[in-house]
Amino acid sequence: MATRARTTGAITFSLIGYLFLVELTSGILQGFYVPLIPNIVSHLEIHDGDFNWFEAAQLLLSAIVVPIFSKLGDMYGHKRMLLVTTALTAGATWWLAVAGDFTSFLLAWSLQAFYVVWLPLEVALIFDRGRRSGSGRSQTRRAAGFLVVALEAGAIIGALGASRVLRAVDGDLMLTLFVPAIAVTLVFFAILFGVPESEPQGRRSLDGVGFALLTVGLLTITAGLVFLRISTIGDVEILMEARVIALAVAVVVGGAVLYAFARWELRHPDPAIDLRVMRQPAMWPVLVTAGLFGISVLGAQAPLLTYSATDPEVHGYGLGLDEDTRSYLVGAYLVAMIIGALLFAAISRRVAPRLALIVATAFVAVGYLAFLPFHLEVWQVIANMVVAGLGSGALVAALPAAAAAAAPQGQTGVASGMTNTTKTIGGAFASAVFGVVLVTAAADVAETTVAPLAGYMTVWAICGGGALVAMVLLFFVPKLAFADVEEDLLPEVEPAA
Repeated sequence: MATRARTTGAITFSLIGYLFLVELTSGILQGFYVPLIPNIVSHLEIHDGDFNWFEAAQLLLSAIVVPIFSKLGDMYGHKRMLLVTTALTAGATWWLAVAGDFTSFLLAWSLQAFYVVWLPLEVALIFDRGRRSGSGRSQTRRAAGFLVVALEAGAIIGALGASRVLRAVDGDLMLTLFVPAIAVTLVFFAILFGVPESEPQGRRSLDGVGFALLTVGLLTITAGLVFLRISTIGDVEILMEARVIALAVAVVVGGAVLYAFARWELRHPDPAIDLRVMRQPAMWPVLVTAGLFGISVLGAQAPLLTYSATDPEVHGYGLGLDEDTRSYLVGAYLVAMIIGALLFAAISRRVAPRLALIVATAFVAVGYLAFLPFHLEVWQVIANMVVAGLGSGALVAALPAAAAAAAPQGQTGVASGMTNTTKTIGGAFASAVFGVVLVTAAADVAETTVAPLAGYMTVWAICGGGALVAMVLLFFVPKLAFADVEEDLLPEVEPAA
């Protein structure tokens, strides 16, 4: 047993060292551009609101590339697809550095979305490596926790480093944007020379019709959600009623396309996404949990920042924090996510995986529901965010690992990728709905553009309520799901004397 543990640990360390660099770079990409948004807006000579188009376009692309490249990884090798998506991300990041107009920057920013495929591919690589040693599930859970640490640490490094690099180059935005491009380029070679390939399934038939239907369905629904957030196009104001109608049409049309996709997949001998696997008791609660988790982890951060900036002396609520102090609030949340991921990696071998998921969702629920009575003091908001961050960090690591563990051999990539896709859709839905809730609530208050407290209460209640629903659904997961039964759950038998 000791020899096997050392072998498994050595395999994990040799692989995780390079994948840690990949996720560190992913975090840098996610954090680096945020402090530079005003400079980018000025450089492109656009309005502040036009930056929403960049986020919307990247969201649209990320919703469709994850399942496609995850499936290609299962078919042709996860390392190969990791290299392809890294090369595409590197090209887009270099293009961003030299783009001088709105259209070019929009296209480059959209293509940068290929980095969202990295984590599902990495989880599949780790699971495949561990499967060969008989400990794929437990090894994947522990490794995923360390990858999330790298992701959040990279986000902090990127956010703190961007402004310092900009000052160091005397405000030259192009030179500043070279930094993430160099980082992605270097990590390509780290993958090329340091990451071993998985054992591909060997199938060479790609369900083009299935992926086309999935792409159209996801694009339609996501486009409707994005359109709901947009108040003007050029100088033309779009009424809320028109946006709601457009969203309803998009959901109906997209839902019909996804229904056709499901019918096609159930009849196809080699489907793009095996829905029979996705509806298994160990899988569907995880996918629904990922969607509900996306509500808070992707949709609730902007409302938190606007609430923390609201002046309590004028409005009777809010924190009245300046820009620098607000960044510390976000930093506390990210550090809590790192701690949550580390704790998940540490305890995942000692408790049942299902229990770890349930406890993590409970932390998210408690953190956001605590905002309802406790939101008037800075320490209360920080405490709430730390609790929610602990659960969020664990879930970011646990969900793709759980999906990979529940999937049959040859489908680990697409299974872990689907958690990312559903999380993205949940975040898009929440972002759109939260924006409408806060803007509509503000419109009901005369002579103010600040959202009333009721709007923020609604946001926190939705986040906490979604986590509660996810926690209940996870009780439907079989008790032995996601575990290395022979290693984690069976009692050790002492040799006979």
